[in-house]
Amino acid sequence: MKQFGLIGYPLGHSFSKNFFNEKFHSENIDAEYVNFEIPTIEDFPKVIASHPNLVGLNVTIPYKEKVISYLDELDKDAASIGAVNVIKLIRQRGKLVLKGYNSDILGFTQSIEPLLERHHTKALILGTGGASKAINYGLHKLGVETLFVSRNRHDDTTITYGELTPEKMDEYKVIVNCTPVGMYPKADLCPDIPYECVTPKHLLYDLLYNPNTTLFMKKGSDQGATVKNGLEMLLLQAFGAWDIWNE
Repeated sequence: MKQFGLIGYPLGHSFSKNFFNEKFHSENIDAEYVNFEIPTIEDFPKVIASHPNLVGLNVTIPYKEKVISYLDELDKDAASIGAVNVIKLIRQRGKLVLKGYNSDILGFTQSIEPLLERHHTKALILGTGGASKAINYGLHKLGVETLFVSRNRHDDTTITYGELTPEKMDEYKVIVNCTPVGMYPKADLCPDIPYECVTPKHLLYDLLYNPNTTLFMKKGSDQGATVKNGLEMLLLQAFGAWDIWNE
């Protein structure tokens, strides 16, 4: 039986296990999908060594960047982004090759592109983790300028939440939340942006999908903005991962 899985920590919120196991059951595929909740990335080689039938992995928080040093190859997008969310295990003549990919970019661009209008030329990316790198790369591919927003300023590509002036909010009409702030069970939280500056011309996209409508989305919607959660992106990146494992 082929085995697929997810590495990350914690994994209580994981969508992938149910999605793939239901797919295997409904399509009579002889495979199983397992969660590997590893508290440190140093445990990653043990997962590989102890599961000889493993052929594919998804990677989630907080290991999308840390796992790269354990891989043998990266595809072009993953190398450019600097983050991996899909690993293909290739076994050839007794040798195992681990190749990293990023299907987040595919899921995100296909999900947000239909919502982009002419005035959506600049985007604020909330957060600077592994997911935000794929979002940044995807927005650039769609011709949208980006600026990261973080609690701390890292370089001239980043500003702090305290620097989100009304002028900045007017200039950047797309806002993408790449942080876990507002995720269940802490659904009463939201990123600290000046929501009073959000207008009907804004697009607020939340990578979170639990709850279905985050407080970030609700506050944007209350101001007339277009809002969307990350469920479609999640589905599209899962389809992308399946294609990668089976190509």
